[in-house]
Amino acid sequence: MKMKTWLLLCSIVLVITVLLSGCIGQKTQIVPVAEPPAVFVDYYRTGGTAGQNAHLVIFDNGAAVISTRTASTEFSLNRTDLDRIIALFALAQYPALSTNYPVSRPGADLTNYSISYQNMTITLQETAIPPVIQPVLDELNRIVARVEAQKTDRPFVNVKL
Repeated sequence: MKMKTWLLLCSIVLVITVLLSGCIGQKTQIVPVAEPPAVFVDYYRTGGTAGQNAHLVIFDNGAAVISTRTASTEFSLNRTDLDRIIALFALAQYPALSTNYPVSRPGADLTNYSISYQNMTITLQETAIPPVIQPVLDELNRIVARVEAQKTDRPFVNVKL
């Protein structure tokens, strides 16, 4: 009887030792988690006589996406493009602008704009755009037009700018 107990005890110790041996000496490596890119500019353009609908999102790392009714296009902006956008917002004195520029007389087929930059969103309508923000709109519209001109009729295409 003592022999069976001793054999059973040794077997249990052996099984536990084998099971635990895979866990000893191995430290889990901590992998740093990269911060996701932050939204740099978020731009909507809707309405107009052609019924436009464009949504441009530019991230602080230069990655960007344009979504329209029919497709989404991913592309990248370089540092020069990002610096030009920063300079245009600085020239416009963006933080000092009002958050809403509605038209004084509503009309049909007006283009509506929404621009978010540095935690501030302004909304504008086509005939109520202050001249100081026009260069920003021109640049964002130029980016949208350039990407639209380069993409094919396939949705979800990657475009190099």
